[in-house]
Amino acid sequence: MVFTAVAGLTGWIMLLLQIAALIAAAFALFHAVRQRKDAYPAVDKLTKPVWLGILAASIVIIYLFHPVSFLGIIAVVAVGVYLVDVRPRVDEVQRGSRW
Repeated sequence: MVFTAVAGLTGWIMLLLQIAALIAAAFALFHAVRQRKDAYPAVDKLTKPVWLGILAASIVIIYLFHPVSFLGIIAVVAVGVYLVDVRPRVDEVQRGSRW
């Protein structure tokens, strides 16, 4: 479960990974909430409510499981996809700068 007893170096590393993953997921969710609803389809991505659901579920999964568990890895990958692929494109379309 969350922040279980930290035993030794491995426990501390797992705790730090979990905290880092939670911070990244919270940042991604905060970013997604602040964007316009029409920006997501404009860049051929899933809709805003779908991304909000994915990111909210990712936070819950990362909170309940370690980020190196099966479900944790799926959640971390979903957050990574949002941060690396969706976020820059949504920001770009909202600024109006198209290459």
